[in-house]
Amino acid sequence: MTLVLVRHGETDAIRERRFQGRADTALSARGRRQATLVADRLAGRALRPPLPLPGSPPRAIVHSPLSRAADTAAAIAAALGATGAEVPLEAAPALAEIGQGAGEGMRLEDIEARHGPELAAWRRAPWEAHAPGGESLADADARVRAWLGPALARLAQAGPAVGGGPGRPQVLGYEGDAPDVPWIVLVAHDGLFKVLLLALLDLPHAAFWRFPFAPAAITVVEIRDGSARLRIHNAADHLAPLLDEDPTRLRPSDAL
Repeated sequence: MTLVLVRHGETDAIRERRFQGRADTALSARGRRQATLVADRLAGRALRPPLPLPGSPPRAIVHSPLSRAADTAAAIAAALGATGAEVPLEAAPALAEIGQGAGEGMRLEDIEARHGPELAAWRRAPWEAHAPGGESLADADARVRAWLGPALARLAQAGPAVGGGPGRPQVLGYEGDAPDVPWIVLVAHDGLFKVLLLALLDLPHAAFWRFPFAPAAITVVEIRDGSARLRIHNAADHLAPLLDEDPTRLRPSDAL
């Protein structure tokens, strides 16, 4: 099976350098454009360069209930629908962002002034510290794993059995055409996706900051013979038209 991870588009809170967490912030005008572009990329996944995804439509688009993720997911569903694929949308509370407690809605500079030591600890060792009144990484990990197991089991039952096992080639380029396995799109948040990816790849929480997720970027994780492998991470070439529309908005997080 295959999982496609798409972070929601930009919000005004992101532009204003505010911590979001569970705050239900809406997409900005740029974020809505990002959502349209990532939706078109997934609908045209076979166009060059092709994404390593099956030719069949995804089984579902599962999203965080927060508006910024739900609206991005709706754009993806609409683009797929335009190709004739009616893909159901499913809200999953377990995919909501890590709660940031007292920091939600605050500007970064205000958090640094009021909660400097806690913020420094979070940046240094997030598995040991979290925002005052917020959610710990351990708690976020527990809810993600509780959702992930049944979700993967349901997806596995939805598709045909693929023969092979340990004897199948594991090096790309030797395996021929990819089987038409079931896949789903997950639309959620940076922190939540970090936790989810670490769980999938069986990596420790110490690797939390190693995997960035830009707004409306695409990550593809293939699960094969019970093990996850990262096929694409944080791909954002589909957002290039935004640079032509407003080149002054280029930021380091956009240059992927």
